[in-house]
Amino acid sequence: LSVPQLEELAAEVRELIIDTVSVTGGHLAANLGVVELTIALLYVFDPPADRVVWDVSHQGYAWKILTGRRDRMDTLRQMDGLSGFLKRSESDYDAFGAGHAGTALSAALGMAAARDCRGGDESVIAVLGDAAAGCGIALEALNNVASTTNRAIVILNDNEMSIDANVGALSRSFGRLLTSRRYNHWKRAVEKTAMKMKMGIFRNTYHRIEEAIKGMFLRSPIFEELGLRYVGPVDGHDLETLINALSIARLYERPLLLHVATQKGRGYSFAEEAPQKWHGTSCFHVETGTATAAPSTQPTYSAVFGDVMIRLADEDERVVAITAAMCSNTGLSGFASKYPKRLFDVGISEEHAAIFAAGLAADGYRPFFAVYSTFSQRVVDCIIHDVCLQKLPVVFCLDRAGVVGDDGPTHHGVFDIALLRAVPNLVIMQPRDEAELARMLRTALSGDSPAVIRYPRGTGPGVSVPETIDPLPLGRAEVLRPGKDVWLWALGDMVPTAMQTAALLDGQDLVAGVVDARFVRPLDEALLLEQAAGATIVTLENGTRVAGFGSAVQECLADNGVSAAVLRCGWPDAFVPQGKPAQLLEKFGLTPEALAAQINVHHEQVANGS
Repeated sequence: LSVPQLEELAAEVRELIIDTVSVTGGHLAANLGVVELTIALLYVFDPPADRVVWDVSHQGYAWKILTGRRDRMDTLRQMDGLSGFLKRSESDYDAFGAGHAGTALSAALGMAAARDCRGGDESVIAVLGDAAAGCGIALEALNNVASTTNRAIVILNDNEMSIDANVGALSRSFGRLLTSRRYNHWKRAVEKTAMKMKMGIFRNTYHRIEEAIKGMFLRSPIFEELGLRYVGPVDGHDLETLINALSIARLYERPLLLHVATQKGRGYSFAEEAPQKWHGTSCFHVETGTATAAPSTQPTYSAVFGDVMIRLADEDERVVAITAAMCSNTGLSGFASKYPKRLFDVGISEEHAAIFAAGLAADGYRPFFAVYSTFSQRVVDCIIHDVCLQKLPVVFCLDRAGVVGDDGPTHHGVFDIALLRAVPNLVIMQPRDEAELARMLRTALSGDSPAVIRYPRGTGPGVSVPETIDPLPLGRAEVLRPGKDVWLWALGDMVPTAMQTAALLDGQDLVAGVVDARFVRPLDEALLLEQAAGATIVTLENGTRVAGFGSAVQECLADNGVSAAVLRCGWPDAFVPQGKPAQLLEKFGLTPEALAAQINVHHEQVANGS
């Protein structure tokens, strides 16, 4: 296609992305920003033979459309449909799957090393965002590029945003490059001269002149110090410029970083004006930008967390909050407005955030680190080595714990209990409602141990937070419904399911009681041992069954010599697919009806000795 035709294609792709996301929901602003870059990559390179690795890959919609999946875009993020991220099992064009930031360069370096080992000649390209460039994994990879391969292309997609606005020294450095009028004026002049000379034998001369210009107007970019040839910044929406730059990069025999400036939300006015709001969106009307469904007036768990944090900070000047580039999504925007000096946004650097929190705690402060459960997986070693070993009172507030729906297996927060349950000194809690979340935050602040509080995505039952927030007795569960034959020990958001299941069991001549477990660690052993005598124990959790809360119950009974029947109910030993939570609960037998039937069969088998 000619460049004008490619520009027409870009407009068509944007229109399809907007129409698709308006119906399915998904990541909009980031995808609109990389349409021209995607087209240029496919124009210059030859995937899947050439390997293109997208960091996070939530900006892969244009890639999907142009690599054979256009006709399935209406299934995006639906059960059994296209993933909202790139996925190796979905297409040969998806060189590497991802849903977390910072992985692209490491994966691409591995592919480049494999190519070099077998003597191949394909190109390997890593596309990472400016926010991801500050992630610890990406920095480790940058440190190893020059010592790993002589041929690798890194594209820095600089839209000055992650989910929230970027923070940190690297982001400021990129901003200076993009906004230096004097540098860009001289750079364009040199490029025009170089094009007239058609490069060739003048390539080295051009590079020396360009370096001299950078030195005159800018601090030396870190990439040159790390052994990557730095080129840019270039306009990420100028197809002719992108194609020329990528064509040069393709033939370059030295690791090269191409700095591309893009606009998040490009081509859709509402997303251009509010890229943070339109990073991820539910279904909406294209013409007005308004949500298809009426917004809920009930506060989410994230919002309740943020409100309670302000109340705790009002009372205790030691309270500080930490976020890893997720201030608004974790409910901390209000806290940041009221206490800007007590809110620390460290960017996409969860490991640093955890140890940073440990440092604050070691010096007398009470840090609360709000992070999605799926992203907390990165900080397990930090929790063990830097927090719990020293018994520092850091509170990890795990938002989006359990299944999260359409984002699928990269984002389900089902592993945190299994990953953390064995760590000494760590208190692990989960509330059944908003008021209990407030009490658990108070409990964590009142104690002197590290703590984890996990809570699900979305809204709770709607229980108001009381004016006086009292701490919970440590390690004490609460009986919500009396029982005899069966005791359902439910954790957090599975309590309502347990109550409904118990009511169904009553109709099957089983007297079923319900316990709000509250604590995974320490477990209420006294109550459990009392109830286990002559009854079936059923555990319900929005987490993996393997090594989860149910396993803790079984271990407690075994350690105390009690041979009670235990039925563990939770997510299976597999990666849970994408789908609406209600669909997933139905698919995996976690509805009240399915649970009641399973419990009834289990109880009969135990009674018959089978």
